[in-house]
Parts: sequence; structure tokens; C-alpha cells
Amino acid sequence: MKNVENYRRGYFMPPVKSLKWAEKEYITTPPTWCSVDLRDGNQALVVPMSLEEKLEYYHMLLKIGFKEIEVGFPAASETEYAFLRTLIEQNLIPDDVTIQVLTQSRDHIIEKTFKALAGVKKAVVHLYNSTSVAQREQVFKMSREEIIEIAASGARLLKKYAAETDGNFQFEYSPESFTGTEMEFALEICNQVLDVLEPTPENKVIINLPATVSMSMPHVYASQIEYMSEHLKYRDHVILSLHPHNDRGTAVADAELGLLAGGQRIEGTLFGNGERTGNVDIVTLALNLFSHGVDPGLNFASMLEITAKYEELTRMKVHDRQPYGGKLVFAAFSGSHQDAITKGIKWREEHDCNYWNVPYLLIDPQDIGREYEGDVIRINSQSGKGGIAYMLEQHYALDLPAKMREDFGYKVKNVSDNLHKELMPEEIKDIFFKEYVNIESPIKFLNFRFLNHDDFQTTVTLEFKGEIQELSGEGDGRLDAISNALQARLGLSYTNLIYKEHALELGSKSQAVSYVGVTGPDGVIHWGCGIHTDIFTSSVKALLSAINTMLKDSSMV
Repeated sequence: MKNVENYRRGYFMPPVKSLKWAEKEYITTPPTWCSVDLRDGNQALVVPMSLEEKLEYYHMLLKIGFKEIEVGFPAASETEYAFLRTLIEQNLIPDDVTIQVLTQSRDHIIEKTFKALAGVKKAVVHLYNSTSVAQREQVFKMSREEIIEIAASGARLLKKYAAETDGNFQFEYSPESFTGTEMEFALEICNQVLDVLEPTPENKVIINLPATVSMSMPHVYASQIEYMSEHLKYRDHVILSLHPHNDRGTAVADAELGLLAGGQRIEGTLFGNGERTGNVDIVTLALNLFSHGVDPGLNFASMLEITAKYEELTRMKVHDRQPYGGKLVFAAFSGSHQDAITKGIKWREEHDCNYWNVPYLLIDPQDIGREYEGDVIRINSQSGKGGIAYMLEQHYALDLPAKMREDFGYKVKNVSDNLHKELMPEEIKDIFFKEYVNIESPIKFLNFRFLNHDDFQTTVTLEFKGEIQELSGEGDGRLDAISNALQARLGLSYTNLIYKEHALELGSKSQAVSYVGVTGPDGVIHWGCGIHTDIFTSSVKALLSAINTMLKDSSMV
């Protein structure tokens, strides 16, 4: 590409080796989750949420289980201010939930922030200022010492106004644009802020290290986090928070490796909504933990409901391939995938399984409110016989013989291919009935009778070429007798009769379904299905359906 010479790595490695995180295999405990949907996420929307919409979104976050929620920048706009006051004055903040507000390090903004917080039971006041080389040189045109003074003076103002305001306050500091800051300087400014705030075991200070712009591979961010974690003052009294953005598409990896490196808290949003490419996706992070057997402490059991509410209130779209939340994330169209999934599910049903381990499915879709039939097995021209048969069995209790599944699978795939579309369960059932069930042309079955129940001599009445005919025959069994009558009297030729039957539904009014396959002169197995309240009648109808299919396929009519 042109202009590649204009780019170089803009991050700074720690001055000492920081790779202890690399020795850890997985995350063992969930972080503290802080939703920033109502601030970071909301400010990134084309149309920010109204007060009513923010309240609805806030209640959804509570239902999911968030205990820390950043509700806005109350000094930035009247909507933000009014939202915060509404939460406080209407007593909408549960006792076990802490709200968080954002403020710049400026006297009048901090003062207005605390006025907005008056009467709150508990809140985190989040102070930030930019520290990166680019921000210092291009935006503020200040030295390191001047940038440190902005942060330290802001910290002093936090303590001043907190002492004058009714409420319980915890402090948070972010060196914004941390990833573009020299690590020694980031450590220095955080430690000076901590000196001012004087964290205690009872009132810990949150140090938040944001990838305001993601600038490196995830392992670099992890090393930066580890360096900070091991060199911060008052470390036992500090909560180390991470706030990754997704500029390089690595926000989830940044967060996970950052947790291995000492991070204790995550600030992120549902489905990664946020400026530019967005914030880290808390849904993905939480359910990744879930897939390793770690309870994330958040409830995404009603994923479809959460997705719908998110799309309604933000006017954003959850991508079909978005991990866990997308419409197609569990979908299997490929025949081999469908076959493996259906066999895996059946294997679980037959065995006492302590752990989830189904091919191609990271977690059980049902754990987040999804279904195998509609969300997993999806039918199009790429689908296989196993998935198509599974769809019929799950929706309509039709359990096809193994060899019939292949024949039906080709018919379904041909329809999907010609229509260039996915087929829904009702459409698949319609194809099955059209191709196999109770076929009455060119031979229409009318009736049969046996001399007695134990005798295998029969008379079959049918209509063929416009004439009513009565055919007699005998055999080793009742269906064999009817088959022999048809072959002898109508000049039919077929071998290797395959038969299967089962009840279609429970109860005294249940129907029976029978499947019959016959091998014609062409060497091909032709299939039919009969459905009737009488099990033997269903088998006769299945036989006639298979014969009719053979006659049609071989142009013998």
C-alpha cells in the first residue's frame, strides 16, 4: 500500500521485562464489571439516547447484574445532569449498585459534578486527563510536569468537594491515552495522584489504564499492565481497571491478557458499542469466562431479549456474526457440521455428561436462551442429510430411516439451490410431504382385506389408469402379501423392501408413520411414507408411495 512509510509503532514498552502474565493459562475469577454504555456508548451514537431511553437501558443493565454503572458526564450537558438527578431523587439506585460519573480535571466542572451527586448513597468520581506524547505535544503543548499538575490538582479538588458534599465517594483516575504514553511517565503521574488521594483498605482508589486508542498487539498491552501493577504505590489499596478500545480489533484479547497481567476491573459496553470501532464487548468477555466454567456474575440467559432491547434503544445493529449475540453465531449450514452437532447432541442424551463438549458449539446455546432447532441447525443448499433429518424430527417427530435421509437431503438442497434461499422448517416439511407422503398417482390405494388375522392371503383394491382393480396375493407377512399382489398383477419389478415405522404422536388419537424403500430395476432405492391412524394402513400407503415414486422417477407411467 502507498504511504506505509508514514507509520511506525506508537506505543512504549515497559522499561523492565514484564512477562509473568504469559505463564498463566486462563482467568480464574471474574473481574469487577463496570458498564460505560450510558457514557462512552451513548456519546458514540448517531442519535444519543433520551432521558427516558437512558432510564430503560439503565434498568436493563441492572437486570443483567451490573454492580457498577457509569451514568454520564453530568457537567457536560443538561440531559446528563438531569439523568443523574433522576436516579438519585427517585431512589433508583439499589443499595448494592455504585454509579460512576466522569469529570475533567477543571475546578468548575468538578464542582458541578459534585452538585449533581448531592444525596447519592455511593458513587465513583472518575477523573481523567490526557498523558500521551501526541496529546502533550499537539493538543496541550505542555511539559510532563504541567500534565502531572493537572492530574494532581484535580485529585485535590476531588477530596475538597467530596468533603463538602453529602454522600459516599470513591475516586478513580485515568491517564487517558495511556497506550501512547511512556510507561515511566504513566507510572509517575498515577503515583502522584495516589499520593494525593491516599487510598485506604476501606476506600480503595481505582487506577484505570485505558487503551484509548489501541496501538499494539495484545501481549504488549499485557506487559504494560503488568509493569504498572507491580510498580504502583499502595498496590493493595488500588483497584487496577482496564478500559480497552477496539481500533485494532483486539479489545477482547487486550482485556483478557490484561486481566492475566493484574487487571481487576473492566470498563466496557454491551456488544462493544463506542466511538470509532468501539469499546471492549462485555458480553463476549463474560461468556468467554462462562465457557471455561467461571461464573462471570452477569446474566445473559435471555440473550435475544437483551439484543432486541439494545438495538431498539441505541438504534445500532448487532452483527449476525457478533460472538454469542449475533443471529448466526450458532448456525450450522454445512452438512458435515450439522451431522457432527446432531450426533453430539444425541450422544449427550444417551450418556451421563457432566460437562458440555458438543462439536462446533463452544457453549450450549440454550444457556443463553437460544434453541438448537432455530438457531443451530439451519437449512440451505450447503446442508447435509443429518441436519435436514434433525429438523424434521425435532419439529414434526418424523424419524426417517438412515438411507432415506440422504435421498431427502438431496431434494431439499436442490430446492434451496434453485430458490437461492434458506429453508424454514415448514418449507422442509412441505417438501417431504410432496415428495413422499401418501402419494396416490399413478396408483391410488383404496382398501385391503385378509381372510383372517393370521392368514397372509390378501385382496387389495386400488385405482390404476382410471380403472378399479382387485388384486390377490399371499406372502410371508401381511405387507409382503400385498407387495407380491402388486408385483404379480401389475407387472412391477422391485426388490429389497426396507421398512420402518413409529408413532407420530402420543395418545389414543395418535397417527402412525411408516417408511418404505424399494430398489427398482435401475438399482436405485425409491422411498415412500404413509401416515394414517392405523399402523398397517400407514405401511400400505408407504409401500404404494414408494412404488409411485419409482414409477415416476423411472418414467414407467
